[in-house]
Amino acid sequence: PPKGVYLHGGVGCGKTYCMNLFYDALPSDASKQKVHFHKFMLNVHKQMHKAKMINKLQGDAILENVLQTILEEGKVICFDEFQVTDIADALILKRLFTGLLEDGAVIVATSNRPPRDLYKGGLQRDLFLPFIDLLEETSVVVSMWESDMDYRLVGVSSESHNRGPHRVYFVDGKDDDGRGKSSKDEFEELFNTLTKGSLINSVILDVQGRQVFVPKASEEYGIARFSFYDLCGKAKGAADYLAIGERFHTVFIEDVPKLRYHEVNLVRRWITLIDALYECHVKMVVHAATTPDEMFTVDLENEHCDEVFAFDRTRSRMEEMRSEAYLKKKWVGSRPR
Repeated sequence: PPKGVYLHGGVGCGKTYCMNLFYDALPSDASKQKVHFHKFMLNVHKQMHKAKMINKLQGDAILENVLQTILEEGKVICFDEFQVTDIADALILKRLFTGLLEDGAVIVATSNRPPRDLYKGGLQRDLFLPFIDLLEETSVVVSMWESDMDYRLVGVSSESHNRGPHRVYFVDGKDDDGRGKSSKDEFEELFNTLTKGSLINSVILDVQGRQVFVPKASEEYGIARFSFYDLCGKAKGAADYLAIGERFHTVFIEDVPKLRYHEVNLVRRWITLIDALYECHVKMVVHAATTPDEMFTVDLENEHCDEVFAFDRTRSRMEEMRSEAYLKKKWVGSRPR
């Protein structure tokens, strides 16, 4: 069987771009699918629960049912942002990938970690190591770490950050347009302009039996508004953030603080939030205490922690999300990317 490809490298080095070129080069009628790894694993757990509770399957039949569902979507599977942070994912991956490969799947993945660094420091990592062996045996592993340019930042100009239609990131206290308005006033003005006087009310989203509260939303115009602590102050995961991204094409977020290393839950939730909104091509308008570049800093002692690696991607995506090219992207919501 043909080997897959595992591309790993730093933020913005072109991993996803290369994978997209490969995906787009395949015939349109080819059996293929492209999915963010976070979302893929959420769907796997959801399908396993359904197979067990609704279809009343047991043992190996549960995983076999999930495998067939996955393969119906496409046998060439492209995973963006392959990362393992959850023990539930770690313990199932070897069986899942073994089944996919035996059934003829070809796996292409991008990651900011080499295979041997996946799930580093995770609980019961010794049980995860056989999956790394499998991944290396069945993939051509390609390092892109020699590229030191973040290509996603090329299209981001300083002018677009501060003025005109691309002004979607507001730093507390700054008056960048010279009109004497505070950044909070401008943030408020943009919200009012885009919602056009429509009804603003709260909305509750149902996510796998849980409720996600949206404090302010214009359902008529597909716009939601949150504070940072609405989104990250309480336990939320990728499924919750994807539900928001699939419901609203524009999300306003205010009161975003400067994050500290010891606030690890806030940092992780913000990272997951940005990944989810980016995946859905959501337009994000932010009012923050500082710039993306200064939002999360750590001391030398902690500079190699997982959150620092992950926040490099987050910082880059926040920069890209206020570029003209990103703002021109079509919101994809829950449709296939």
